[in-house]
Amino acid sequence: MTSPVIDPLQLQGCAADSVQIIEAWRSSARRQRLQERVSAIAEGATRTFVVGCDFDLEGPWAGLKDLISALLPEIQSQRPELIDLHGRELTSALPHLRKSLVMRHPTLTDIASEQEKVRSYAADRAFRNAHGLIDLISDWKMETDPDGRWIIACDDYDHAGAMTRFFFQHLMRRRGLPLKLTLLIAVDPGHGDSIGKTFEAAHISRVETLDLPKSEPLAYEQEDEQESVAAAVELEKSIGHDRIEKEAHLHKLINLWKAARRYDKVIDLKLFAVTIYLHAGLYADALRCSERLLEMATEHAPEDEKLRRDIVIKRLNALMGVQDPEAALKLVETEVLVLAERAPLPWRVDLFYLAAMVYARYLKPRNFEKGEEFLDRALEALKQAGLPEDQYQFQYVFNRNGVAMIRSFQQRAQDAIDLCQNGIDRLNTYVAAEKHKLHRSVLIYNIAQVYLAIGRYEEAIEHYSDAMAIDPNYSEYYNERGGIFMRMNRLEEAQADYQKAIALSAPYFEVFTNLGQCYRNMEKYEDAASAYSRALDLQPNQLLALLGRAQSYENLGDRRAAIADYTSALICDAGQWEALSNRGVLHYEESDLQRALADFDAAIRLEKDQISLYQNRSIVLSGLGRHDEAARDLETVLSLDPPDEERPLIQEQLKTLLEAATPEASRRTA
Repeated sequence: MTSPVIDPLQLQGCAADSVQIIEAWRSSARRQRLQERVSAIAEGATRTFVVGCDFDLEGPWAGLKDLISALLPEIQSQRPELIDLHGRELTSALPHLRKSLVMRHPTLTDIASEQEKVRSYAADRAFRNAHGLIDLISDWKMETDPDGRWIIACDDYDHAGAMTRFFFQHLMRRRGLPLKLTLLIAVDPGHGDSIGKTFEAAHISRVETLDLPKSEPLAYEQEDEQESVAAAVELEKSIGHDRIEKEAHLHKLINLWKAARRYDKVIDLKLFAVTIYLHAGLYADALRCSERLLEMATEHAPEDEKLRRDIVIKRLNALMGVQDPEAALKLVETEVLVLAERAPLPWRVDLFYLAAMVYARYLKPRNFEKGEEFLDRALEALKQAGLPEDQYQFQYVFNRNGVAMIRSFQQRAQDAIDLCQNGIDRLNTYVAAEKHKLHRSVLIYNIAQVYLAIGRYEEAIEHYSDAMAIDPNYSEYYNERGGIFMRMNRLEEAQADYQKAIALSAPYFEVFTNLGQCYRNMEKYEDAASAYSRALDLQPNQLLALLGRAQSYENLGDRRAAIADYTSALICDAGQWEALSNRGVLHYEESDLQRALADFDAAIRLEKDQISLYQNRSIVLSGLGRHDEAARDLETVLSLDPPDEERPLIQEQLKTLLEAATPEASRRTA
């Protein structure tokens, strides 16, 4: 169905938490109309922002970084501690800040040299940064302008990268209403409905189509070729060898060289972009940046095998990062193995290893046999490559760690542990102590995970602690070790680890859920409810957090809040009979016997042999005056063989019910 053609100036004002979507071809005219819309609804607003979100123009954080930049001077002058608190997130979105902000809690993944980066961050790390920036904006606005309405207009939103979209979706979900935000989005015709579905339905106020001219070329596409060359050369000269400046101006440089038709430069810069994005966990953006690079290399550098290898490796890593094993396997079969057959021996080591990871780690179902075959082929190439001793030993250990992963998946725990320990011993023997600290810590961590999987908790804790000694700022280590302490009922130690994990990272829901579980086990129910609430703010509809918070509210005597959370949990998973039972008890305590009965009926349909369900339903039925049915439930309880010490009381209750029941029922005996 076609959206109506509406002039934006006809509509005045909007709900404080609304998202309005405007469809029109991207052009200066659309940007102008967007500006006019902001002005039209700005009465009463205290701040307005108009930002461009095109990934190709400004990179993964396009739009968001303009919003942050507009607020940054005020925050720096008035609340510098907020800048320090959110330094990791800020430097992710605004690279140039790395020159003035000292990163708090750097990990070995952050500081390892390019040659020693054996681990990139998971995609979750990047999403944490977006949540941290939402917290920054929220804290700042609530302190300085709590009652003011802000309008944010995003042009080219359908051309935004994954992080920009994630940020604005969750900004509106988490803080749209309390911060009194209005979000205007401009997209190309036909994109409004699909973009709208990425926001919560309650936030979407309208999708409009504007009658504007067709799309016009972007500014860089209209640049004169020679002028673009001159501008690109001048910009490169000003950047020099400054990696931070190169990253900050990366997409501008790409577009200038594209306009200059210098595709060798474009390929080189895009590869640099993909490298950065992979390391930061921006896998969707890395994949986007690697599109058509192989075709460009074939066209503009057909003899450059190293270039082709680098593109293939980076694209393969991006595909694995976005969990697309089918596309990764296709790339292995069409490019990786073809390259490996004619590649120099050191290249084969990397190419065969990556092929092994696709088969043994990412493919569903995993193909361990094929994975191990390629790891062995990589090892054979390594033995013939003639590398210096320390490089050979590191590569050997790295390769056998892949086999250890397979052994762990095969539940051959001791084999996995032995392979990792052998790797540690080799590194300690042949590689200088100051080198490859990251991989040493990873090997120790891998042993810890295997011990955890087989329930040897003391050994797992020992190895987690050893990994932390080498890499003390890696949040995940504390979160995972806290989980072991929880299993061992060492709750104070678990609490300390969870709080340390929170301090070391931008926010992530798992650790707050775990902290809530810990507090609940400690019977600190207010603290538990608060931790669960924080987890649900970051990631709504988590079953564990909803159930945990419901139980915490229940213990705090807040029956209505508990009922609401049990209801939300059952929307997530209607098969939770215990949630139905608990909610049924609460409905009974609220004197809502019909709802209580419905819950126990549903719970019994799911769990027919649970004695407590029949006992509770009997109480509810008795309260409703349905003594016959209540008696039948207690008869069922007796048939389910309750503990001997409980039978007399149940029989006495049954006798009482039978006496109050119909003559036919009263003839039955206990």
